[in-house]
Amino acid sequence: MRALHTAATGMVAQELNVQVISNNIANMRTTGYKRQRAEFQDLLYEHVSRVGTQASAQGNILPVGIDLGGGVKTVGTPRIMTQGTIAPTGKDFDVAVRGEGFFKIARPDGTFAYSRDGSFQMDAQGRLVTAKGMVVQPGITIPPNATSITVNPQGQVSATLAGSTTPTVLGQLTLTRFINKAGLMPIGDNLFLETPASGTPQDGLPNNDGNGDVQQGSLEQANVEAVTEISDLIAAQRAYEMNAKVISATDQMLQSTSAMMR
Repeated sequence: MRALHTAATGMVAQELNVQVISNNIANMRTTGYKRQRAEFQDLLYEHVSRVGTQASAQGNILPVGIDLGGGVKTVGTPRIMTQGTIAPTGKDFDVAVRGEGFFKIARPDGTFAYSRDGSFQMDAQGRLVTAKGMVVQPGITIPPNATSITVNPQGQVSATLAGSTTPTVLGQLTLTRFINKAGLMPIGDNLFLETPASGTPQDGLPNNDGNGDVQQGSLEQANVEAVTEISDLIAAQRAYEMNAKVISATDQMLQSTSAMMR
């Protein structure tokens, strides 16, 4: 019966929905994580009786039709790119973005990735890098005799060098914007890649040309709300159960039909 297939598509869709929700919950403490949402559309219909067609020789038009749906399909799991809470950490190399923009990261293969995770470190050469050792762009090197490192809201990195009382500018952090930031492709490690859907990257200075500013000694938390995720999880579970009930009811109907034919 058609209901078996239709209910099965509903169970598959809700299983995927639970997977998306579980990933959101798992990343509640991931710096700069952006939650996902599963989106669905109905499948093709069988038009047994098309609405608006002529119903008689006298020209009567059907005001309603008979359309049998085929179930549901997943069309996307877009990311919700809203601002996460800024939490202070007190670390000199922790930098949070408040507003629009991503940090530009150089990958080992020479390509660039983009991230909202500003938990930076210093490598053996004094370069500002991610937790995976990838260099933050544009490259900034901290001298070994540098003290009192500061990052102002405009992204300018300064430090006081030995033998001097005046801060020295070491470099400038930039931010990258995209026309459609939801079109970025996640690759793990808190990184995103440019895609044709995201548009071309637009590099600029923090707190300028629509970019957000940066805050030293803080990190952006995931924009996942536990109450919302748990509510969505309960709703997905109930929808899954109801589709399973449809399959069970259809099976009982088939059993009754089979018994009548014996």
